[in-house]
Amino acid sequence: MSKLAIDLDRRDRAILNLLQADGRLSNVELAERVNLSPSACLRRVKLLEERGLIARYVMLLDEKAVGLPGVAFVLITLDQQGRGALDTFEAAIQRHPEVTECCLLAGAADYMVRVAYADAADFERIHTEILTQLPGVVRVQSTLALRSVKKTTALPV
Repeated sequence: MSKLAIDLDRRDRAILNLLQADGRLSNVELAERVNLSPSACLRRVKLLEERGLIARYVMLLDEKAVGLPGVAFVLITLDQQGRGALDTFEAAIQRHPEVTECCLLAGAADYMVRVAYADAADFERIHTEILTQLPGVVRVQSTLALRSVKKTTALPV
């Protein structure tokens, strides 16, 4: 079990785990599952939101069903690592929905991005028209995922 920055009791943990598994649970359903009254459960959820433990509620789409079965992990190296160069790159990458995640790295490359794509031609388009054209990019190294072994958005609480 991870050490949380905020102390939680077992009901708070249960609420967080249930909502991570199904964010569409109604307050009444959630309250029943954690053995609380609906009003007490709602107070706890609101407090978890206020404390920043619940960042937002989203719907996750199936990549294959929407026609984006391909996943690539791309290492990007910039020509400079100053704050201005990083800020410019980070602002530019936000504009591209094909990039589903972007992480600043400590290591040989500056960023790792996760890209969703339809097929080889689509990935070539993303590579040549988007990734290599981002400000300051001097090197792009791509690795294509063959299949996902584990993928989760749930955090251990």
